Amino acid sequence: MTVAADTSIQFVKGTNETSVPDVKLTRSKDGTNGTAFFWFSEPDVFEATELEGEITGMFLIDQEGELSTVDVNAKFLNGKPQGIEATYVMKSTNEWNRFMRFMERYAEDNGLGFAAKK
Repeated sequence: MTVAADTSIQFVKGTNETSVPDVKLTRSKDGTNGTAFFWFSEPDVFEATELEGEITGMFLIDQEGELSTVDVNAKFLNGKPQGIEATYVMKSTNEWNRFMRFMERYAEDNGLGFAAKK
């Protein structure tokens, strides 16, 4: 379950999530803080947790290091896992810029388009 990329998202340390998330960003008018909302529809971590371990957070890993959040929730419908939502909060311009560098690398490594909406 590994992606041939330098940039990855993990819910279980050491196991890359191959499901590509829908990501929505908000940012304060003065640019000092922001929030990223992730939605993973049918992530493969649900199968991996039986073999690898429990979800302990969301880890965004790239060449600069690791960003993480424990604000992660699994969504179920009729007892079956449907997806995972995670929230990553940025409390400074530096944290926002670091997150954006990660997202640009993640998009490039996974052949995705990345565009800002106004």
